Amino acid sequence: MSAKDSADVDAVARVGLEKLGYKQEMSRSRGLVHILFMTLAIMAVPYGLAAPIATSLIGGGPAVMIWGWVLVSVLTQTLALSLAEICSKYPTSAGAYYWCYRLASPRTRVLASWINGWLTVVGVWTIALSVTFGTAQLIVAGAGIYYPEWIATAWETYLIFLGVTAVASLFCLFFNKHLPAIDIICACWTFLGILVILICVSIKAAAGRHSISYALGHFDPSYSGWTPGWSFFIGLLPVWSPAYTFSAIGMITNMAEEVHNPSEILPKAITWSIPIGALSGVVFLLPILFTLPDVAILLQVSSGQPIGLMFTLIMGSRAGGFGLWFIIFGIGMFCAISISCAASRATWAFARDKAIPFHRSFSKISPYLDDVPVNALLLSTVIQVLLGLIYLGSTAAFNAFVGVAVMCLGASYAMPVAISLMNGRQDMHDAPFNLGRFGTTINAIAVLWIMFAMVLFSMPAVIPVTRVSMNYASVVFVGFGVISAVWYLINGRLYYTGPSIPKESTDSSESNRSTSPLRM
Repeated sequence: MSAKDSADVDAVARVGLEKLGYKQEMSRSRGLVHILFMTLAIMAVPYGLAAPIATSLIGGGPAVMIWGWVLVSVLTQTLALSLAEICSKYPTSAGAYYWCYRLASPRTRVLASWINGWLTVVGVWTIALSVTFGTAQLIVAGAGIYYPEWIATAWETYLIFLGVTAVASLFCLFFNKHLPAIDIICACWTFLGILVILICVSIKAAAGRHSISYALGHFDPSYSGWTPGWSFFIGLLPVWSPAYTFSAIGMITNMAEEVHNPSEILPKAITWSIPIGALSGVVFLLPILFTLPDVAILLQVSSGQPIGLMFTLIMGSRAGGFGLWFIIFGIGMFCAISISCAASRATWAFARDKAIPFHRSFSKISPYLDDVPVNALLLSTVIQVLLGLIYLGSTAAFNAFVGVAVMCLGASYAMPVAISLMNGRQDMHDAPFNLGRFGTTINAIAVLWIMFAMVLFSMPAVIPVTRVSMNYASVVFVGFGVISAVWYLINGRLYYTGPSIPKESTDSSESNRSTSPLRM
């Protein structure tokens, strides 16, 4: 695209954004390739499948890992299609809480938008936290390859987490204009890394090789203590965690105001990312399943992170194991940068609509740091640092971060889709990316899947439950809910009136809903 064509497209996008109620404050610098690769960077498939691999091994092993991945990929595609449709009509960084406001009835829109907005910001904060924290645990696992006798204390892990968080935040602060290029580098690193792992693991197989029946069908739920059926779903925890794979796909909508022609590009990026991610996940998993070391040995790792030992045993040497570990670590760092960037945009957008305390400060864009919402980024980072302190009291904290992120983001995505369904999808008839006659079925499957996932991520990975193995996600989820409710009573109900919508747009939406057989 020439510079003139790009300027013309951006001018159209700017006018479209003004019709949605906002002024253009950020530069549009991302095309389809950039935003698609950013989506893949946030998904970080190899990192997402490898970092929490212990949960899949506990849940049942190879059968859970491969077929759970396929199942989740198919179900998540319905969510991606549903979000892409709504996003194509309302491409703004406000994302899901804006959609709820536009789709809900006048009687419920403000409260629905408030609830959704807090679900969104809590979700993006905890997802970014789970990525940076998971990368810190990955560093501990990498050190364990050469120093197996070293057992990191909670404080040592927390300090490593602070280092990872600092690196990600510094990139977002000072290299914002280079982030699209960094996302492209991440994509190249990921795809080449998957290829390297495929070749090296398949050739070495120092821990032995398994038959196709084992790699694709072995299922042992004894480690979890759950019944076989539920154990299978417990093993899905890593592959649906927003920090690790698909459930953060909606976060790129928070980048809408930095994308050329967002009504066309964002839906493509969201929908294409799922099959690309699914295929790369299969290619990554299969060689590992055919060469998987003894599960009992892997689960005995003191850090609870067996990836370093797994690669070392497969490669037959520490150097080989460290080399493959480094590939995963690189993907984790790229993911931390991209997800921190998207989290800052979600925080900034919600502050712009006066829903966050001290919103005037957190809604500012720095004119000195390439259009970075500095204060919103710092707020997101500080909250992650404070939440990370939970780990000092309970090593089950990481599972809580993952679980609450799934629950919050899943609920925030489900709300506008469910509202659209209840309105008979009247508002989606003129969406540029339209699901047509299959829309109702696709939307319904997406909502039901998210509801089930929210229950799933409230459950502990093993039983009987102890103080250490307890899943505290539901506690954190309710805690944030109480905080947002109290703030609404104190401040929100007085000052939050929802996104700033032009009157003609509001009248049009209400007219559409008045003809709907079902109304919120």
